[in-house]
This record gives sequence, structure tokens and C-alpha cells, in this order.
Amino acid sequence: MPNRSTSSSPATLWTTRLDRTAAAPLSRQLATALRQALSEGRIEAGARLPSTRALAQELGLARSTVVGVFEQLAAEGYITGRPGSGYFAAALGSPPQQTQAVPPAPRPLSRHGERLRRHAPHWPSRGRPFELGHADVDGSLMTTWKRLASRVLSSRSGIAWNYGDPHGELSLRRAIADYLAAARGVRCRPEQIVLTSGTQQGLSLAAHVLLDPGDVAWVEDPCYRSTLDILQAASAEIVPVPVDDDGLDIAAGERRHERGNQASPRLIYTTPSRQYPLGMAMPLARRAALLGFAARAGAWIIEDDYESEFQAPGQMLPSLQGLDRAGRVIYLGTFSKLVFPSLRLGYAVLPEDLVEPFAGARHLADRQSSGLIQAIMTEFMLDGHFARHLKRMRARYAERQHFLIDQVARRLGDVVEIKPIESGMYLTAWLPWDWSDQAVAAALAEAGVWTSPLSSLVLETPRRPGLVLGYTGHSEAAIVRAVETMANVLLRVPNRKELVSHGA
Repeated sequence: MPNRSTSSSPATLWTTRLDRTAAAPLSRQLATALRQALSEGRIEAGARLPSTRALAQELGLARSTVVGVFEQLAAEGYITGRPGSGYFAAALGSPPQQTQAVPPAPRPLSRHGERLRRHAPHWPSRGRPFELGHADVDGSLMTTWKRLASRVLSSRSGIAWNYGDPHGELSLRRAIADYLAAARGVRCRPEQIVLTSGTQQGLSLAAHVLLDPGDVAWVEDPCYRSTLDILQAASAEIVPVPVDDDGLDIAAGERRHERGNQASPRLIYTTPSRQYPLGMAMPLARRAALLGFAARAGAWIIEDDYESEFQAPGQMLPSLQGLDRAGRVIYLGTFSKLVFPSLRLGYAVLPEDLVEPFAGARHLADRQSSGLIQAIMTEFMLDGHFARHLKRMRARYAERQHFLIDQVARRLGDVVEIKPIESGMYLTAWLPWDWSDQAVAAALAEAGVWTSPLSSLVLETPRRPGLVLGYTGHSEAAIVRAVETMANVLLRVPNRKELVSHGA
């Protein structure tokens, strides 16, 4: 028990248990225990603490360790030192005891904060099939990345260690502009590029720059879930536009617009190269119709060029941005899925009059992307490693897709329909019409297999139930085990009733 006297009586006896098997250093454990005891009033203000020598002997620590802890707590204001007298608990201003219960003060959020509360993030596991968004990271890539990092960190490097340009480093923007011109037919100068931490930040910046609360945003139906979350957080009025075999059905959107007497869209979101999650590409005639409508309506188009890099180069259509002559397209791309997700580096290609608003929004959000990462990525691109990496991953992911299709056909061919599409990072597996993909996904999750039910991505237009399966970043052995688990769950006859939709 602590000594409650403030006189120079014998030092207060105070001990705590230290766990010598824990990862935390003993000094940190002691500091934490003392802070807690002082904050909770178990050592009252003015009470003298044990001497450093006595406490060190009691706890079996070096005296220098205890001295260091006391000096740290004194610097933090928990205790005070008096020359010749030792250390004493400081008055921390604890509130007086209340004789009557007082209701806690309200803890309000803004309306925007309340919307954000509903979008708490899902933290993915370390590569459990068939989670989306994982990439294959092999030894060859890591060896190259380490070598380039060493080069950038050398004294000969021109890397700037201070704050950089919110637009992004010019050398990397030049490399991106050259790559996009050759690979995607994007028409831009480096000055039209603003670097981001990925596609989601690019879309979030677009929402901040282009949308006022209540503005209309057209989105594909079905749609990338994070797109809906970002636009909802921006208080946009979301209008689902159905997807047909040619992608976003712009004619259906126009009919709905005319029939409902709605305001024209301020923003249109689309994934024309490979619609997420259904996988079709938007043909040239549909692209021209979309660009024509946007020009007439004064709408901005967000072109999310999702996974286009993993399609065969000779079969890819040029980007919407490259076809745009009215300056209505914001082109979003990312390196995070192409190289590795923790890279957190992407880009937005912008009409010239949007560059400064986007750069201003980026500056206020988090100022800039890492200068070190930008420098390494620049070397990665200029040395040709990026092009070689994409070629290698394109072939690997195509093989992985065929492997998954073969495994599903072998084990689940009677109940699941799955077809090849242009190589990417995921496939949609179709279930029987009377099944609930939500119930199937839940049953699989309990068995350790993660899938995304298609219905969770659908806004209005009814779709056949399906599961979106990510196959990149998962080994063939892991895929075999996951498909076997799926078969055990879906082919178990007593389980069938639980998987049938209640509306069927």
C-alpha cells in the first residue's frame, strides 16, 4: 500500500508483477504499471515513491532501468523529483468524487462522420482463398525491388528527402504518361497526372472535387462496393444503371433519366475495360455513345481501368480517355494490384482544368505519396522491370484462371457454372437460380473459404446468384483445398435447403 504521507517518512512501498516472458521490455512494463497506478489514484498525489535502489532490488532490475523509467515519468508529468528527497506522485487533476451519478456528455459526430461509421473497413486475411485483391509476390520481384531500393538510397541518388510536389514527382509522372500512351492509348502530358495512394483515393478525391451533396452519380449495376461507399459518404444521389453484354447500358440510363424527370448526372462511374464484377469489355460503339452523352449532359466520367493490364495487349480496346475529345474523362489507375497491394501508389489522369483542384485535395488529404516509393517505382519503370513484370504476371494469372476453372468443373460441375474470360484477377461462378449466394457465401465462410456474393454488389437489376472468386495471390495447392471445401459444403444434400433463396 502506498504511504499517504507527504513527509520524509520511509519510501512508499509499491510493487508490481513484471512478465519476463513477454515481448515488451521490462522498462516499458514498469512505466505502464506506474502510469496506471498514478492515473487511477492508487498512488495518491504527494505520496513518495520507493527509492530507485529499493524498487530495483524489489523487482530484480538494474537500478539504471528504474532511474530511466522515473526520469521518463517525470518528463511526462506523472511524478516530480525533489533533490535529496526522491520522487513524489504529481497531482494529476482527477475529478472529485460525485455523490450523484452524472450522465455522460454526448459524443456527437458530424453527419459525414455518421455516414463514415457505416463504412467500417473489412480487413482481409493473409491470403485466404478466394479473397479479392491479392497479388502474386515472388522472389524475383522482391530481389529486383531490394536492388532498386538500395540504388535509390545510395548517396548518388537524387531523391528529395523533404516534402515533395503534391502532384507527384515529375520523373514518375513522365514514366506513367509514356507507359499509358503506349499501353492504353491515353492522351496526356505529365502535368495532367496527379499521383494518389490508389484507385480508391482517386475516386474519393473526385467525389470531393466534383460533387456537392445531392448531386446525381450514375454507377454500374452491379458495381464495385467501395465506389458505392465513397459516393454515399459524399452524399451523392446514386442512380444505378444496368449492365448488359456490352457493359454500362447508357441507353437504359438515358431512358430512366427522361422518364423520371431526374437531374442530369454530374458524374458517371464505369469500368469499361473489364466490368467489375461481370467481366465484359465495353465495345467501341458503346464507348462513343457514353462519351457523346457525357458531352451533351456536362457529366464527368470516372474511368476505372481495373485490371486492363492483365489482358492480351493486342485485344485491348483503347481507353475512354484516349477517345475523349470533350475533356470529360478522369482516368484512374493503380500500381497496387499490379505490383503488390502495400505499395499504395496510383494515379489520376485529369482534364487540364481539374489538375489543380485535384492536387489541392490531395495536399489536404495526406499531402503526397512517399517520395522514396515514388523514386523506386520510377526506377522500376524506366529500367523495363515493370513491363517484364506485367508480361510474367499476365501469363501466370491466365494459367491460374484455367487451373481454377478446371478444379471447379471437376468437383462442382453439377451445381456451379464457371467460364473463362479475358485474363484478370477474378472470376464469377454462377449458382443455381433458386440458390441464395448470400447463404452460400456464409456457409463457405464458416468452412474457411471466403467468397463475395454477387448480390452484395447488385443495386437494382436482378441477377442470377453467383460468387466472385479471386484467384491471384493464392497458390494452386490452396485453390485445390478451397475447391474441395466448397464441394463438401455445396454438395452435402442435407445442406441444400439452407442454400435455397427464400424468395425462390
